Amino acid sequence: MREPLSAVVTTFNNAATLERCLASIAFADDLVVLDSGSSDATVEIATKYKARVFVEPFKDYSAQKQSAVDKAQHAWVLLLDADEALTAVAQPLIERALESPQVAGFRLPRREQMFWTFQHRWSWTNAHLRLFDRRHGRMNAVPVHAAPEVDGTVRTLRGAVLLHYGEPDIRTKVAKINAYSSGLVADKLRRRQRFLGARMLLYPPAFFLRQYFLKRYFLNGWAGFISAASGAFYVFLKYAKVYEARTRVVSPNRDDGSA
Repeated sequence: MREPLSAVVTTFNNAATLERCLASIAFADDLVVLDSGSSDATVEIATKYKARVFVEPFKDYSAQKQSAVDKAQHAWVLLLDADEALTAVAQPLIERALESPQVAGFRLPRREQMFWTFQHRWSWTNAHLRLFDRRHGRMNAVPVHAAPEVDGTVRTLRGAVLLHYGEPDIRTKVAKINAYSSGLVADKLRRRQRFLGARMLLYPPAFFLRQYFLKRYFLNGWAGFISAASGAFYVFLKYAKVYEARTRVVSPNRDDGSA
């Protein structure tokens, strides 16, 4: 007999992807959806799947997800984004892992949507901590990319793959790049990151080469090339915006020569 499981999802106007997400985690003993004021059919879809639905104003990514995790009825939590879904083979692997878990959490590999296709099975997939014992961890405070952290051993469930439907087109990818890079500025300023010029110059090409060749994005054809190139631009933009924020001096009394 496995440990009881709570599945937790935070939402905001996710009607386009939420049903697929909730259908994939319907086997959980408890389903929590924390919404931040959706104006589409998100809440209706969650109710259809008999989720316990809560509505709270959005605080930040870390606090919002932690609030959702705190509402879980069980110690073991499966935390998904509303644009993610488990593959069919993931459920039995998760249930088997929870029969006698000897660790504090499990990472799940995630295959990314690459615009008009999906990440090739032979390209490198990142694994994310999504199944964990909440008695041993909490969400970290990383802006934008908040994730759970646990005190204890973490293992990767190789076959329990997540599909991420987050970037259906290039326009969405570019919008995320702009929003996420802006969301990281305050944190990077607080940490006083150095060598911004070198980071802007060296990190983007290094990122592209790592994604395209080492992680084998070339297997995805032009979709892989565009994904690697736009990811490199994201790396550049993160540091460019910090450089701008650090060096810009705004003076209403200074004439900059513009007409």
